[in-house]
Amino acid sequence: MAEAKLATNLPDWMVEHARRYLASGGTDGHMYKTTLPGRGEITVPSLLLTTTGRKSGEKFVFPLYYGTTGSSYFVVASKGGAPQHPGWYLNILANPEVEIQVGTRKIKARGRTATGEERARLWEKALEFWPPYAEYQLKTEREIPVVVLDPIQ
Repeated sequence: MAEAKLATNLPDWMVEHARRYLASGGTDGHMYKTTLPGRGEITVPSLLLTTTGRKSGEKFVFPLYYGTTGSSYFVVASKGGAPQHPGWYLNILANPEVEIQVGTRKIKARGRTATGEERARLWEKALEFWPPYAEYQLKTEREIPVVVLDPIQ
């Protein structure tokens, strides 16, 4: 992932988290600790997603919380409940071939949007590791996508 760069529009806390994750080779940053108002301290698993920019063709890294389903990973395109999808999700729609780093493991994967029963099941699992997703959904009219990252050989 050396040729990839951090997305330019990330909030400061995400930049700091991704830099720590990258600098340590994944030994620091995989399990992200934060304090949520009214919920106390929470530890959530995070991965680094590298997508190809749909306009620039450049590779961009995004730190995201994740869950697992079978041998695949999944992430939530919440953007904190913003009215528009995050750029990384639009990049996956344009080019589903991605790279992920989960701890120290680097994996090539293909992203796809979960639908129907699969989305409902994964959404419930996502609420277990990051409860604020429920609040994000209430803030926006769009259905927040759940993206499955299927490893490829």
